[in-house]
Amino acid sequence: MVENKNWWKNEVVYQIYPKSFKDTNNDGIGDIKGITDKLPYLSDLGVTMLWICPIFTSPMVDNGYDIANFEGINPEFGSMSDFDELLEKADNLGIKIILDLVINHTSDEHPWFKAALADKNSKYRDYYIFKKGTERPNNWRSIFGGSVWEKVPGEDTYYLHVFDKRQPDLNWENEAVRKELYAMINRWLEKGIAGFRIDSITFIKKDQDYSSLPADGADGLVSCKFKTRNRPGIEVFLKELRHETFDRFNCVTIGEAPGVEYKDFSQFIGKDGYFSMIFDFHYADIDVESGSDWFKRTNWTAQEFKELLAASQQALQQAGWGANFIENHDQPRALSKLVAPGFQTPASAKGIGAMYFFLRGTPFIYQGQELGMINAVRESISEFDDISSIDNYYRSMNEGFSEKEALNFVNLRSRDNTRTPMPWNNTKYGGFSTVEPWLGMTEEYPAINAESNEVVDWYKAMIALRQSSDISACLSKGDIYFMENVSDNIIGYWREWEGQRIYSLTNLSTAKEIVNLDQDIQTVFLDSHNELNAGKKIELLPYQSILFN
Repeated sequence: MVENKNWWKNEVVYQIYPKSFKDTNNDGIGDIKGITDKLPYLSDLGVTMLWICPIFTSPMVDNGYDIANFEGINPEFGSMSDFDELLEKADNLGIKIILDLVINHTSDEHPWFKAALADKNSKYRDYYIFKKGTERPNNWRSIFGGSVWEKVPGEDTYYLHVFDKRQPDLNWENEAVRKELYAMINRWLEKGIAGFRIDSITFIKKDQDYSSLPADGADGLVSCKFKTRNRPGIEVFLKELRHETFDRFNCVTIGEAPGVEYKDFSQFIGKDGYFSMIFDFHYADIDVESGSDWFKRTNWTAQEFKELLAASQQALQQAGWGANFIENHDQPRALSKLVAPGFQTPASAKGIGAMYFFLRGTPFIYQGQELGMINAVRESISEFDDISSIDNYYRSMNEGFSEKEALNFVNLRSRDNTRTPMPWNNTKYGGFSTVEPWLGMTEEYPAINAESNEVVDWYKAMIALRQSSDISACLSKGDIYFMENVSDNIIGYWREWEGQRIYSLTNLSTAKEIVNLDQDIQTVFLDSHNELNAGKKIELLPYQSILFN
């Protein structure tokens, strides 16, 4: 590992959903060998670090985020020797590997939970959160819908699950649990991975009163996030987690941190923060009022998005370092979310890509984003695999929406939108597999794939500018400042480092926009639409983005 403690600031991260990346054993499901097979593609793209979603032993109720063995490889993805080969070949190409760390909960098939159910006097009963009683302890709703409490068969006892009932929450109040988790984390780091993206970490502390709150839905329940997310006392656990694991290695950690207020960012990513960087969801979830209630849609504007983005960047800059993204495995395709119908073109994909890629922080690219992929449109709820999509479909109708409206909500927001198989070429099943994939692909894949794709070339150019050009220091190290004298539809900012300034302008609307500059443009480094009249007065086409000085 490099000696620089802040080496991760210089990375470009590519997120892989292993089940959907590349199938090499012809079962319709992606695997570790498929990732290894495509390392040259990723190296050519310019990627320096891979974040691989869970590959651990799992019944796959929540596509791997329900872990039955933290140190085993799920057979459908391959073996530990396959992973070792991936690690070695990635290292030969200068690519680091980070894994998902899921330590808020386990699968109900984990040996700890099985032992807890089998014997109420087992020490493992205290590894989870059980409450005795003939009725559910409170009215909290899980993230995936329904009560957070599931009855233990044959007992007047319930166990807590913030997510699915087959994902029981670990009891972080129990020191024995924490020590087991820390030992596991250290063994993975000793193996040679570069670090972790840390899943749902703000949920590990629960309010110990376990009291009910006023209902916020037709089901009579209330979102559990008010009592289980980023609660007072979580700082004790997070400091201990860092001290017992991450501080012992020169690794990178990226916290999934919904619910963290900007005033608390320094605790998470400051000089003595819990993590290297965090994901901020304030602007990412602009299309819905709540990330788990998809029927609560918003009529957001470009100005609102710009204000949220600027506030996020300023908070991150003041506190530490951020992980910038417009797509991930829990989000819809950015081209479908951020760009109006009729304008969802390769040029627009390049435009919104440039809008975020040069923000201050480490850029993350989700698989297929660099192809300009869009959401799938599914005709029936039976075509969805994602448990959150199925929950939102039925909850929408319970809230009074029609079946058609409910399906539309799910199509717009479903996590299956970014989990569809990666199209590598225009052959049947897009070169992902030779058999029908586990999840239906988008209809556009014969035309939108990794071969001869102008959006891929654009991402290569963006990465090269950030990583290995005369302006790379400014783009990777520079401070960020947002322009105020531009249209509400224009997202404008500049990066500044040692006297050098690089400007970014993006038109996030369906109308042409005029921008008046203080001086003529000297150099245009990137132009998403290749239609720019350089000068003090410039006209930006819908979703056009330019990078210049």
